Amino acid sequence: MNWDRMEGEWKQRRGKAVHHWGKVMNDELAAIAGKYEELVGKLQEKYGIANEHSKRQVDNFKKIVDQLKKSNTRLRALQGDHKHAKAAPRKVRSTTVRTGQRRSPVRG
Repeated sequence: MNWDRMEGEWKQRRGKAVHHWGKVMNDELAAIAGKYEELVGKLQEKYGIANEHSKRQVDNFKKIVDQLKKSNTRLRALQGDHKHAKAAPRKVRSTTVRTGQRRSPVRG
């Protein structure tokens, strides 16, 4: 996923960013609107770190989001396969009571 796409999905990703960088507030992340350079600058300001270090953090965050997205896609596919799988037919056996009369079938 390139950064343009991340910027486009920023509203969905912003919550993860809030958890990732606790010092950056949700409203600040909303104002950044997923712009790479603004996010890097905000991290520098809040954490007092160098530009390169902040760029590495943003790049690592993007990798984490990409991995989560892939995992979620795989999980949804597996859940869909599970829902559509046919259940194995159950065997039906009948039972008799002491009088020798048959009861309705019992599933088991």
